[in-house]
Amino acid sequence: MSGKLNYIQQETVTGVVPMMNSERKYSFLDLFLTTSGFAIATWCYTQGAYVAQFLGFKQMIINIFCFNLIFVMIECLPVLFAVRYGIDLWIWLRSVLGEKGVAILSTVISFANFGWYAVAANLFASSMINLALSFGVELNPVIFKPLLGTVCVVLGTLIALGGPEVIKWTNRFLVMALLIVGVIIVAICLFAVPLSDILKVKPVLAEGTTKLQNFMLSAEGNIAFAFSWSTQALVLPRLAKSEKSGYWATSLSYGAVAPFFVATGGVMALAMFVRTGVYESDPTKMLSTLATPGFALLSLLLVAFANIGTQGTGSYVNCMIIKSGMPKLSYKKLVIIAMIYVSGLTIWGGVEEYFGSFISLAAYIQGPIIGMIVVDYLIVRKRMLSLKSAFFIKGHDAYKFTNGFNLVGLGVVIITFALAMLFVYNPMTGMIKSNLFLVTTGSGFTAIFGGLLYWIASLTPLKCYMLKDRNDLEIL
Repeated sequence: MSGKLNYIQQETVTGVVPMMNSERKYSFLDLFLTTSGFAIATWCYTQGAYVAQFLGFKQMIINIFCFNLIFVMIECLPVLFAVRYGIDLWIWLRSVLGEKGVAILSTVISFANFGWYAVAANLFASSMINLALSFGVELNPVIFKPLLGTVCVVLGTLIALGGPEVIKWTNRFLVMALLIVGVIIVAICLFAVPLSDILKVKPVLAEGTTKLQNFMLSAEGNIAFAFSWSTQALVLPRLAKSEKSGYWATSLSYGAVAPFFVATGGVMALAMFVRTGVYESDPTKMLSTLATPGFALLSLLLVAFANIGTQGTGSYVNCMIIKSGMPKLSYKKLVIIAMIYVSGLTIWGGVEEYFGSFISLAAYIQGPIIGMIVVDYLIVRKRMLSLKSAFFIKGHDAYKFTNGFNLVGLGVVIITFALAMLFVYNPMTGMIKSNLFLVTTGSGFTAIFGGLLYWIASLTPLKCYMLKDRNDLEIL
């Protein structure tokens, strides 16, 4: 009996069993600090440097905060059901994509998400190499960058294996320290380089590119960045004690705290351009150049160890996503597999080189899912789900659809992805295909069109296929 209870507890915290109200231990502050710790890894600085290349200071600040906050607050609406039912996004998505559809897409998206952690690991390695150099020890980047990056992944894996409690306490220290560091970094940048000089920086327009196109290319990066949280953001809220705290803690973390650090990275990049004439995306190099030696050391250390906390939280969240699609897999084995995979990406080092294309391609898969889940939750399914069908209890098969695939949901993902690539914006080549991009961006188009197409399908005879669960709604 004791072993069975331990197994149930394990599958609740590191599995897909719904969490009862009495089992939830995350207050608003706990969830806010944990998600903030996840959100403010040094990839924010990389994102900020990417955006800074397209825009001047004022436009950059407006672009970063407006697009991130608006899209995050919309995509986080389903947090309300995540807390109410004690389940995550991917359990609800069984009603939109089907059992096998979730198994495939959750795995594909998680493996795409893990590219972010390779970026974080490489930045950890850069921090350590720069710290060593500050003490007069020169480490060969060819050897030590992949080695130290792998160390970051391994240490993050140990945190992930500890589960939500270890993740919570790890982030409590890191977030408070990093928030203070972020504020001071902005002050140092403005002290190192006069604000008037930063305001004078004008981005170089590529041949044939207009200022509006530059603004929307920056918006594409920010919307894709906002979408990158979507499939991960709705895992942790199931641990929250109330719907209100779950929604606001998640929205403020990804919609305000993360953009603040993106803007910090952008300010640093502009300050570096004024100082050196080069846009730099590595925060460790920027800190070493712009900050005083003593503070640079402290900042580099905190920035470095933030990536370890992010590795731990990210590994937990993405392995939970895969568990939603394939619940019989062992959580610990998934964490180890993730460690090997991210270590491989870290050693390869190619994710950073194709950063813009990487985040947009990932968003092109996640965008239609975001659009569908919001429309399904608010309009089509009207906030009512059959939990028995979602967990495939015997005799409740509303979400099995066609051999485990909801052909409508999967069709929306495929059609939207193809149309965006062919007729709106190709992130692989950076080519704008239509003026529609100047209104929606490519990633924004996938969410808007995906949601619209799904809603239109629900107005046709396909509605009967999509809503097989209406006679099985025992829990509302």
